Amino acid sequence: LQILEAVTTKECQEEFSQESLETLGDSFLKYVATQHLYGKYKLQHEGTLTKMKKNLISNAALCQLACSNNLVGYIQGEEFNPKGWIIPGLGYDMCGNSKISFLSSNDMHILRKMSVRSKRIADTVEALIGAYLGAAGEQAAFVFLKSLGLDIEFHSNIPLERKIVLKSEKFINVRSLEMILGYEFKDTSLLVEALTHGSYQTAGATACYQRLEFLGDAVLDHLFTIYFYNQYPECTPELLTDLRSASVNNNCYAHAAAKAGLNKHILHSSLQLHGRMAYYFENFKQPFTGPSHGWEAGIGLPKVLGDVIESLAGAIYLDSKYDKEVVWKSMKQLLEPLATPETVERDPVKLLQEFCARRSYSSSYTKAHKDGVSSVVVEVQVEGTTYSATETGPDKIVAKKLAAKSLLNNLKAIVP
Repeated sequence: LQILEAVTTKECQEEFSQESLETLGDSFLKYVATQHLYGKYKLQHEGTLTKMKKNLISNAALCQLACSNNLVGYIQGEEFNPKGWIIPGLGYDMCGNSKISFLSSNDMHILRKMSVRSKRIADTVEALIGAYLGAAGEQAAFVFLKSLGLDIEFHSNIPLERKIVLKSEKFINVRSLEMILGYEFKDTSLLVEALTHGSYQTAGATACYQRLEFLGDAVLDHLFTIYFYNQYPECTPELLTDLRSASVNNNCYAHAAAKAGLNKHILHSSLQLHGRMAYYFENFKQPFTGPSHGWEAGIGLPKVLGDVIESLAGAIYLDSKYDKEVVWKSMKQLLEPLATPETVERDPVKLLQEFCARRSYSSSYTKAHKDGVSSVVVEVQVEGTTYSATETGPDKIVAKKLAAKSLLNNLKAIVP
Protein backbone atom coordinates (compact mmCIF):
# COMPACT_ATOMS: atom_id res chain seq x y z
CA LEU A 1 0.00 0.00 0.00
CA GLN A 2 2.85 2.41 0.80
CA ILE A 3 4.36 1.83 -2.64
CA LEU A 4 1.02 2.76 -4.21
CA GLU A 5 0.88 5.84 -1.98
CA ALA A 6 4.42 6.78 -3.06
CA VAL A 7 3.55 6.80 -6.78
CA THR A 8 0.16 8.53 -6.38
CA THR A 9 0.18 12.31 -6.81
CA LYS A 10 -2.41 14.63 -5.31
CA GLU A 11 -3.79 15.32 -8.81
CA CYS A 12 -5.30 11.81 -8.70
CA GLN A 13 -7.87 13.04 -6.13
CA GLU A 14 -7.46 9.89 -4.06
CA GLU A 15 -7.70 9.63 -0.27
CA PHE A 16 -3.91 9.48 -0.09
CA SER A 17 -0.95 10.92 -1.98
CA GLN A 18 2.82 10.80 -1.96
CA GLU A 19 3.50 14.10 -0.18
CA SER A 20 4.09 12.86 3.38
CA LEU A 21 6.28 10.00 2.20
CA GLU A 22 8.13 12.48 -0.02
CA THR A 23 8.90 14.65 3.01
CA LEU A 24 10.15 11.60 4.91
CA GLY A 25 12.24 10.31 2.00
CA ASP A 26 13.68 13.73 1.27
CA SER A 27 15.03 14.05 4.81
CA PHE A 28 16.56 10.55 4.72
CA LEU A 29 18.15 11.18 1.33
CA LYS A 30 19.76 14.41 2.55
CA TYR A 31 20.90 12.71 5.74
CA VAL A 32 22.54 9.78 3.95
CA ALA A 33 24.14 11.98 1.28
CA THR A 34 25.47 14.38 3.93
CA GLN A 35 27.14 11.77 6.12
CA HIS A 36 28.56 10.09 3.01
CA LEU A 37 30.17 13.30 1.76
CA TYR A 38 31.37 14.28 5.25
CA GLY A 39 33.14 10.96 5.66
CA LYS A 40 34.54 10.67 2.14
CA TYR A 41 35.86 14.22 1.67
CA LYS A 42 37.62 14.97 4.95
CA LEU A 43 39.45 18.06 3.71
CA GLN A 44 36.58 19.83 1.94
CA HIS A 45 34.92 22.77 3.65
CA GLU A 46 31.19 23.21 4.17
CA GLY A 47 30.56 25.30 1.04
CA THR A 48 32.08 22.71 -1.28
CA LEU A 49 30.29 19.86 0.49
CA THR A 50 26.97 21.66 0.12
CA LYS A 51 27.48 22.06 -3.63
CA MET A 52 28.46 18.42 -3.94
CA LYS A 53 25.33 17.35 -2.09
CA LYS A 54 23.11 19.45 -4.34
CA ASN A 55 24.63 17.85 -7.42
CA LEU A 56 24.39 14.35 -5.96
CA ILE A 57 20.70 14.47 -5.03
CA SER A 58 19.32 17.24 -7.23
CA ASN A 59 15.95 16.83 -8.94
CA ALA A 60 17.80 16.28 -12.22
CA ALA A 61 19.92 13.51 -10.70
CA LEU A 62 16.91 11.78 -9.14
CA CYS A 63 14.96 12.08 -12.38
CA GLN A 64 17.79 10.42 -14.27
CA LEU A 65 17.91 7.58 -11.74
CA ALA A 66 14.16 7.04 -12.15
CA CYS A 67 14.47 6.98 -15.94
CA SER A 68 17.40 4.55 -15.80
CA ASN A 69 15.32 2.18 -13.66
CA ASN A 70 12.08 2.43 -15.67
CA LEU A 71 10.11 3.96 -12.76
CA VAL A 72 8.43 6.82 -14.62
CA GLY A 73 5.59 4.83 -16.16
CA TYR A 74 4.38 3.78 -12.71
CA ILE A 75 3.63 7.34 -11.57
CA GLN A 76 -0.09 8.03 -11.17
CA GLY A 77 -0.36 11.65 -12.29
CA GLU A 78 -4.04 12.27 -12.97
CA GLU A 79 -7.52 11.30 -11.83
CA PHE A 80 -8.44 7.75 -12.81
CA ASN A 81 -10.38 7.44 -16.07
CA PRO A 82 -11.07 3.88 -17.33
CA LYS A 83 -11.20 5.04 -20.95
CA GLY A 84 -7.77 6.62 -20.78
CA TRP A 85 -6.03 4.05 -18.60
CA ILE A 86 -2.44 3.16 -19.47
CA ILE A 87 -0.66 0.03 -18.30
CA PRO A 88 1.70 1.09 -15.48
CA GLY A 89 5.35 0.87 -16.41
CA LEU A 90 5.10 1.30 -20.17
CA GLY A 91 7.93 2.90 -22.11
CA TYR A 92 8.63 6.62 -22.16
CA ASP A 93 10.84 9.11 -23.94
CA MET A 94 12.57 12.32 -23.01
CA CYS A 95 10.53 15.31 -24.10
CA GLY A 96 12.47 18.55 -23.65
CA ASN A 97 14.35 19.28 -20.44
CA SER A 98 11.46 19.48 -18.02
CA LYS A 99 9.09 16.66 -18.88
CA ILE A 100 9.06 12.95 -19.57
CA SER A 101 6.44 11.56 -21.93
CA PHE A 102 5.31 7.97 -22.06
CA LEU A 103 3.11 6.32 -24.67
CA SER A 104 0.94 3.24 -24.61
CA SER A 105 1.99 0.73 -27.27
CA ASN A 106 -0.65 -1.95 -26.69
CA ASP A 107 -3.48 -2.03 -29.24
CA MET A 108 -5.87 -3.03 -26.50
CA HIS A 109 -5.50 0.39 -24.89
CA ILE A 110 -5.81 3.96 -26.06
CA LEU A 111 -2.67 5.38 -27.63
CA ARG A 112 -1.88 8.70 -26.02
CA LYS A 113 0.94 10.66 -24.45
CA MET A 114 1.16 11.75 -20.84
CA SER A 115 3.68 14.27 -19.55
CA VAL A 116 5.29 14.18 -16.13
CA ARG A 117 7.49 17.02 -14.95
CA SER A 118 10.99 16.11 -13.90
CA LYS A 119 10.36 17.51 -10.40
CA ARG A 120 7.36 15.20 -10.02
CA ILE A 121 9.56 12.26 -10.98
CA ALA A 122 12.17 13.34 -8.41
CA ASP A 123 9.42 13.72 -5.79
CA THR A 124 8.29 10.17 -6.53
CA VAL A 125 11.80 8.83 -5.99
CA GLU A 126 11.87 10.57 -2.61
CA ALA A 127 8.42 9.18 -1.77
CA LEU A 128 9.57 5.66 -2.63
CA ILE A 129 12.56 6.15 -0.33
CA GLY A 130 10.10 7.23 2.37
CA ALA A 131 7.96 4.14 1.74
CA TYR A 132 10.92 1.81 2.20
CA LEU A 133 12.05 3.74 5.28
CA GLY A 134 8.62 3.69 6.90
CA ALA A 135 7.88 0.04 6.10
CA ALA A 136 11.26 -1.64 6.59
CA GLY A 137 13.70 0.83 8.16
CA GLU A 138 16.91 2.64 7.25
CA GLN A 139 18.83 -0.30 5.84
CA ALA A 140 16.01 -1.14 3.41
CA ALA A 141 15.79 2.49 2.29
CA PHE A 142 19.53 2.57 1.76
CA VAL A 143 19.48 -0.69 -0.24
CA PHE A 144 16.75 0.83 -2.43
CA LEU A 145 18.95 3.89 -3.04
CA LYS A 146 21.89 1.69 -3.98
CA SER A 147 19.67 -0.36 -6.32
CA LEU A 148 18.81 2.82 -8.19
CA GLY A 149 22.50 3.40 -8.82
CA LEU A 150 23.23 6.17 -6.31
CA ASP A 151 26.94 5.95 -5.47
CA ILE A 152 26.98 6.47 -1.70
CA GLU A 153 28.02 4.63 1.44
CA PHE A 154 26.15 4.45 4.73
CA HIS A 155 27.75 5.66 7.98
CA SER A 156 28.18 2.15 9.38
CA ASN A 157 30.94 1.69 6.81
CA ILE A 158 32.72 4.95 7.57
CA PRO A 159 35.08 4.80 10.58
CA LEU A 160 35.68 7.94 12.60
CA GLU A 161 39.33 8.89 12.27
CA ARG A 162 40.57 11.77 14.39
CA LYS A 163 44.17 12.39 15.39
CA ILE A 164 43.63 15.68 17.20
CA VAL A 165 45.49 16.02 20.50
CA LEU A 166 43.95 18.89 22.37
CA LYS A 167 43.62 20.01 25.98
CA SER A 168 40.00 21.06 25.59
CA GLU A 169 39.76 22.65 29.03
CA LYS A 170 42.19 25.35 27.87
CA PHE A 171 39.53 26.60 25.46
CA ILE A 172 36.10 25.74 26.87
CA ASN A 173 34.33 24.77 30.08
CA VAL A 174 33.80 21.13 29.18
CA ARG A 175 31.85 20.16 32.30
CA SER A 176 29.45 23.09 32.06
CA LEU A 177 28.75 22.40 28.39
CA GLU A 178 28.20 18.69 29.01
CA MET A 179 25.64 19.58 31.67
CA ILE A 180 23.84 21.90 29.22
CA LEU A 181 23.82 19.24 26.53
CA GLY A 182 23.09 16.29 28.79
CA TYR A 183 25.86 14.35 27.10
CA GLU A 184 29.39 13.39 28.17
CA PHE A 185 31.93 13.50 25.34
CA LYS A 186 34.51 10.78 24.85
CA ASP A 187 36.46 13.03 22.45
CA THR A 188 36.16 16.55 23.83
CA SER A 189 38.02 17.99 20.83
CA LEU A 190 34.76 17.51 18.92
CA LEU A 191 33.08 19.80 21.44
CA VAL A 192 35.78 22.44 20.94
CA GLU A 193 35.44 22.19 17.16
CA ALA A 194 31.65 22.55 17.39
CA LEU A 195 32.06 25.87 19.22
CA THR A 196 34.92 27.35 17.18
CA HIS A 197 33.97 30.19 14.83
CA GLY A 198 36.01 30.70 11.67
CA SER A 199 37.51 33.91 13.08
CA TYR A 200 39.16 32.11 15.99
CA GLN A 201 42.87 31.72 15.16
CA THR A 202 44.45 30.95 18.54
CA ALA A 203 47.43 28.61 18.32
CA GLY A 204 46.60 25.03 19.17
CA ALA A 205 42.86 25.38 18.48
CA THR A 206 41.03 22.93 16.25
CA ALA A 207 39.15 23.53 12.98
CA CYS A 208 36.04 25.73 12.86
CA TYR A 209 32.55 24.31 13.24
CA GLN A 210 31.38 24.51 9.61
CA ARG A 211 31.90 20.86 8.66
CA LEU A 212 30.12 19.71 11.83
CA GLU A 213 27.36 22.21 11.08
CA PHE A 214 26.95 20.66 7.60
CA LEU A 215 26.58 17.23 9.18
CA GLY A 216 24.38 18.24 12.13
CA ASP A 217 21.96 20.18 9.92
CA ALA A 218 21.02 17.01 8.02
CA VAL A 219 20.89 14.87 11.17
CA LEU A 220 18.53 17.30 12.93
CA ASP A 221 16.34 17.69 9.84
CA HIS A 222 15.96 13.92 9.59
CA LEU A 223 15.33 13.50 13.33
CA PHE A 224 12.58 16.12 13.38
CA THR A 225 10.95 14.70 10.25
CA ILE A 226 10.89 11.17 11.70
CA TYR A 227 9.54 12.48 14.99
CA PHE A 228 6.65 14.42 13.46
CA TYR A 229 5.85 11.67 10.94
CA ASN A 230 5.57 9.03 13.68
CA GLN A 231 4.12 11.25 16.40
CA TYR A 232 1.23 12.54 14.28
CA PRO A 233 0.42 9.77 11.76
CA GLU A 234 -2.98 11.29 10.93
CA CYS A 235 -1.70 14.78 10.11
CA THR A 236 -1.99 16.08 6.56
CA PRO A 237 1.08 16.49 4.34
CA GLU A 238 0.67 20.26 4.64
CA LEU A 239 0.67 20.07 8.44
CA LEU A 240 3.72 17.80 8.43
CA THR A 241 5.56 20.35 6.30
CA ASP A 242 4.46 23.20 8.59
CA LEU A 243 5.61 21.33 11.71
CA ARG A 244 9.03 20.69 10.20
CA SER A 245 9.41 24.22 8.83
CA ALA A 246 8.49 25.71 12.20
CA SER A 247 11.12 23.60 13.97
CA VAL A 248 14.02 23.15 11.56
CA ASN A 249 15.44 26.61 10.89
CA ASN A 250 18.31 28.79 12.05
CA ASN A 251 16.14 31.27 13.97
CA CYS A 252 14.64 28.51 16.13
CA TYR A 253 18.03 27.02 16.82
CA ALA A 254 19.46 30.45 17.66
CA HIS A 255 16.65 31.03 20.16
CA ALA A 256 17.33 27.66 21.80
CA ALA A 257 21.07 28.44 21.97
CA ALA A 258 20.34 31.78 23.62
CA LYS A 259 18.03 30.14 26.18
CA ALA A 260 20.77 27.65 27.06
CA GLY A 261 23.42 30.38 27.31
CA LEU A 262 25.58 28.82 24.60
CA ASN A 263 26.53 32.30 23.39
CA LYS A 264 28.92 32.49 26.34
CA HIS A 265 30.87 29.46 25.13
CA ILE A 266 31.45 30.28 21.45
CA LEU A 267 35.12 30.76 20.56
CA HIS A 268 35.61 33.68 18.17
CA SER A 269 37.84 36.68 17.48
CA SER A 270 35.39 38.83 15.54
CA LEU A 271 34.69 42.35 16.78
CA GLN A 272 31.65 42.51 14.54
CA LEU A 273 30.20 39.30 15.96
CA HIS A 274 30.98 40.45 19.49
CA GLY A 275 29.13 43.70 18.83
CA ARG A 276 26.09 41.94 17.41
CA MET A 277 26.00 39.51 20.32
CA ALA A 278 26.30 42.28 22.88
CA TYR A 279 23.60 44.36 21.17
CA TYR A 280 20.99 41.61 21.05
CA PHE A 281 21.61 40.25 24.51
CA GLU A 282 21.62 43.70 26.10
CA ASN A 283 18.73 45.23 24.16
CA PHE A 284 16.36 42.37 23.35
CA LYS A 285 12.98 43.39 24.69
CA GLN A 286 11.90 39.95 25.91
CA PRO A 287 13.85 37.32 27.84
CA PHE A 288 14.87 34.20 25.95
CA THR A 289 12.18 31.94 27.36
CA GLY A 290 9.26 29.99 25.98
CA PRO A 291 9.09 27.90 22.81
CA SER A 292 11.89 28.05 20.27
CA HIS A 293 9.69 26.87 17.41
CA GLY A 294 7.89 29.17 14.99
CA TRP A 295 9.26 31.62 12.46
CA GLU A 296 9.36 34.57 14.91
CA ALA A 297 11.46 32.83 17.57
CA GLY A 298 15.02 34.08 17.44
CA ILE A 299 14.52 36.72 14.74
CA GLY A 300 17.54 39.01 14.60
CA LEU A 301 19.86 36.81 16.63
CA PRO A 302 23.30 36.24 15.09
CA LYS A 303 23.28 33.26 12.73
CA VAL A 304 26.26 31.74 14.52
CA LEU A 305 23.97 30.75 17.41
CA GLY A 306 21.82 28.59 15.18
CA ASP A 307 24.88 27.20 13.45
CA VAL A 308 26.29 26.07 16.79
CA ILE A 309 23.19 24.02 17.59
CA GLU A 310 23.72 22.17 14.31
CA SER A 311 27.46 21.72 14.86
CA LEU A 312 26.85 20.39 18.38
CA ALA A 313 24.37 17.90 16.95
CA GLY A 314 27.04 16.84 14.46
CA ALA A 315 29.64 16.52 17.20
CA ILE A 316 27.40 14.31 19.37
CA TYR A 317 26.49 12.23 16.32
CA LEU A 318 30.15 11.47 15.63
CA ASP A 319 31.17 11.04 19.27
CA SER A 320 28.31 8.59 19.91
CA LYS A 321 29.31 6.55 16.82
CA TYR A 322 26.37 7.72 14.72
CA ASP A 323 23.68 7.11 17.34
CA LYS A 324 20.81 9.38 16.31
CA GLU A 325 18.81 8.54 19.44
CA VAL A 326 21.58 10.00 21.58
CA VAL A 327 21.59 13.13 19.43
CA TRP A 328 17.80 13.43 19.66
CA LYS A 329 17.80 13.05 23.45
CA SER A 330 20.33 15.86 23.84
CA MET A 331 18.89 18.25 21.25
CA LYS A 332 15.27 17.62 22.22
CA GLN A 333 15.78 18.90 25.75
CA LEU A 334 17.38 22.06 24.34
CA LEU A 335 14.58 22.67 21.83
CA GLU A 336 11.55 21.76 23.96
CA PRO A 337 8.68 22.46 24.00
CA LEU A 338 8.38 21.11 20.46
CA ALA A 339 5.76 22.28 18.01
CA THR A 340 2.44 20.42 17.93
CA PRO A 341 -0.49 20.57 15.49
CA GLU A 342 -2.20 22.85 18.01
CA THR A 343 0.72 25.23 18.59
CA VAL A 344 2.47 25.32 15.21
CA GLU A 345 2.86 28.82 13.80
CA ARG A 346 2.40 28.80 10.04
CA ASP A 347 4.53 30.82 7.64
CA PRO A 348 2.77 34.16 6.95
CA VAL A 349 4.05 34.22 3.34
CA LYS A 350 2.29 30.91 2.75
CA LEU A 351 -0.83 32.11 4.56
CA LEU A 352 -1.00 35.28 2.45
CA GLN A 353 -0.56 33.24 -0.71
CA GLU A 354 -3.45 30.97 0.27
CA PHE A 355 -5.60 33.97 1.24
CA CYS A 356 -5.05 35.54 -2.17
CA ALA A 357 -5.54 32.27 -4.08
CA ARG A 358 -8.97 31.71 -2.53
CA ARG A 359 -10.09 35.13 -3.74
CA SER A 360 -8.14 35.29 -7.03
CA TYR A 361 -6.08 38.26 -5.84
CA SER A 362 -2.61 38.90 -7.23
CA SER A 363 0.36 39.61 -4.97
CA SER A 364 3.96 40.74 -5.50
CA TYR A 365 7.08 41.40 -3.44
CA THR A 366 9.79 44.02 -3.94
CA LYS A 367 13.06 43.57 -2.04
CA ALA A 368 15.83 46.04 -1.20
CA HIS A 369 19.00 45.91 0.90
CA LYS A 370 20.88 48.97 2.16
CA ASP A 371 23.40 49.57 4.96
CA GLY A 372 22.97 46.05 6.31
CA VAL A 373 19.19 46.31 6.55
CA SER A 374 16.77 44.42 4.30
CA SER A 375 13.34 45.78 3.46
CA VAL A 376 10.46 44.19 1.60
CA VAL A 377 7.31 45.73 0.15
CA VAL A 378 4.39 43.38 -0.47
CA GLU A 379 1.42 44.47 -2.58
CA VAL A 380 -1.95 42.82 -3.18
CA GLN A 381 -4.45 43.89 -5.81
CA VAL A 382 -8.04 43.76 -4.55
CA GLU A 383 -10.65 44.70 -7.17
CA GLY A 384 -8.59 47.54 -8.60
CA THR A 385 -7.27 48.74 -5.23
CA THR A 386 -3.67 48.17 -4.18
CA TYR A 387 -2.94 47.34 -0.55
CA SER A 388 0.66 47.21 0.64
CA ALA A 389 2.91 46.80 3.65
CA THR A 390 6.61 47.51 4.13
CA GLU A 391 8.79 45.88 6.77
CA THR A 392 12.51 45.66 7.54
CA GLY A 393 14.52 42.82 9.01
CA PRO A 394 18.03 41.42 9.48
CA ASP A 395 17.67 39.62 6.14
CA LYS A 396 15.27 39.46 3.21
CA ILE A 397 13.59 36.27 4.36
CA VAL A 398 12.61 37.72 7.73
CA ALA A 399 11.58 41.06 6.20
CA LYS A 400 9.35 39.22 3.71
CA LYS A 401 7.65 37.25 6.47
CA LEU A 402 7.08 40.38 8.56
CA ALA A 403 5.63 42.25 5.58
CA ALA A 404 3.33 39.36 4.69
CA LYS A 405 2.10 39.11 8.28
CA SER A 406 1.41 42.84 8.46
CA LEU A 407 -0.50 42.96 5.18
CA LEU A 408 -2.44 39.78 5.93
CA ASN A 409 -3.66 41.24 9.23
CA ASN A 410 -4.72 44.44 7.42
CA LEU A 411 -6.53 42.55 4.67
CA LYS A 412 -8.42 40.36 7.12
CA ALA A 413 -9.78 43.52 8.73
CA ILE A 414 -10.84 44.94 5.35
CA VAL A 415 -11.82 42.01 3.14
CA PRO A 416 -14.64 39.71 4.30
